[in-house]
Amino acid sequence: KCVYDVERLATKVTISSANARDLIALSNSLEQVPSIKYFLKPLGDNRLTQLNQNCDPLTDVTDWTKKALIENPPVLLTEGNLIRKGFNSELDTLRSDSHSGKKIIAELEAKERSRTGISNLKVKFNHIFGYYLEVSKSNLKFVPNDYERKQTLVGSERFTIPQLKEYERRVLGAEDKIIELEYNLFCELRSTIGRECQRIRKTAKALAQLDCLLTLAEVAHQFGYVQPNLHKGEELVIKEGRHPVVERQGNQMPTGGFIANDLYLNNTTDQILIITGPNMAGKSTYLRQVSLITLMAQIGSFIPADSAHISIVDRIFSRVGAQDHLQKGMSTFMVEMNETANILNNATERSLIILDEIGRGTSTFDGISIAWSIVEYLHGDSAKEGPKTLFATHYHELTDLALVLKGVKNFNVQVKEWNEEIIFLRKIIPGGADKSYGIQVARLAGLPEKVLHRANEVLFNLEKSQFDEVGTPKIARSEEETTKPQVEQLGLFLEKAHPAIKQLETIEPDNLSPRQAMETLYNLKNLIKKTSK
Repeated sequence: KCVYDVERLATKVTISSANARDLIALSNSLEQVPSIKYFLKPLGDNRLTQLNQNCDPLTDVTDWTKKALIENPPVLLTEGNLIRKGFNSELDTLRSDSHSGKKIIAELEAKERSRTGISNLKVKFNHIFGYYLEVSKSNLKFVPNDYERKQTLVGSERFTIPQLKEYERRVLGAEDKIIELEYNLFCELRSTIGRECQRIRKTAKALAQLDCLLTLAEVAHQFGYVQPNLHKGEELVIKEGRHPVVERQGNQMPTGGFIANDLYLNNTTDQILIITGPNMAGKSTYLRQVSLITLMAQIGSFIPADSAHISIVDRIFSRVGAQDHLQKGMSTFMVEMNETANILNNATERSLIILDEIGRGTSTFDGISIAWSIVEYLHGDSAKEGPKTLFATHYHELTDLALVLKGVKNFNVQVKEWNEEIIFLRKIIPGGADKSYGIQVARLAGLPEKVLHRANEVLFNLEKSQFDEVGTPKIARSEEETTKPQVEQLGLFLEKAHPAIKQLETIEPDNLSPRQAMETLYNLKNLIKKTSK
């Protein structure tokens, strides 16, 4: 906790942008290294031993900084007050001159009050006029002849005398030299430390790795994670796996805690899991927890599960969520297809893939067709094994793939129906779901009852594929409309007359010459030919 971002501080030193506080922060961080090395030494682990060797205490850097800089220097380097007393003899002499000069000026103020009899006479300073004697208007009659006027104000006047000018020269000259010398001494110190930045960065890298390992170990100890068994085979087995983030919010869940689930995947008999079930049931959480557990195992972390037998993967691919790139002219579906194409073109049999609701961004038939074809493509063939895949979907038709493709298995998230409501049990069980319970979830969200009632009617008609007596799908009808008399037969004539008929109605045959009658006949023939196309 006492170590700052050492690598960033080293970079600032290298490019000469570090101020005095940065060097103090770097020094304070490096001072922690000896105690860290002390605790690492008896552990004996090869990795920790190597990191211990890479941790250079850089005592020379900390010594230079502590000897040169005060504990709480200012941010700006042009204000002075950076360097410790005793670090540089020339600086100490200048400071002594400056201090004695200020003391002399204070003595001069007392002397001039006594000489002039002006009790409220003051010696003041500003950056424009330097040091001056200020006398109120009421006391101007007591001002001696050797006072030289510098400025007139509304209620007072400012003067100077030869002695004050001399003291001013000594004091201000010393202060300017002090600021300049302190700045030069600091820059020299910064350059000296900068030459050791390679050592600093090596230590920073070791500290960063130790910090990461310590964090993983602390979380594993605090939340009961276990060591996974990593192997080069094809099986990915997780017993009672949990989502490392969602389980922390378990006390806020309706069920009162996170529900753990198992997983078994390989590249042959259980290569693709088709996961169905209602919205809000936990399909996406299950997909994400599997990928996170796999990722944690690959980086050397313990995992949130009772046990795990995890194969080494080359990459983890995911296609989840919905987002667009409107500035690039890409819809949510186009983004989805781009990401899916990247997966299909780059995944290998050593990859893990999670796909969530592929094809939902387009029409139902298009979406099902795309999703079906993707599963077939990922399944591979006898000559090539496909990647391990979790595929969550609301297309129940995809469950039929388990009947025709070896290695495709159906799973669903268990729910319980009660009084037109559903209870999410959050448990992944074998088999496909036959319903998505979307209307029940909509009820939980608070949709108006009228909307839910109508949605149930439409759903019933869709599922039954019913049509009325004249061939119109009942999806467009409500219960009330089903009681109305229906049209039994279509009319024989079109309600809208053909353009040729309309033109015939305007013709007066008795008024046409033979030539006009022939032209009219040709026009009608062309009109019929044109409209028939």
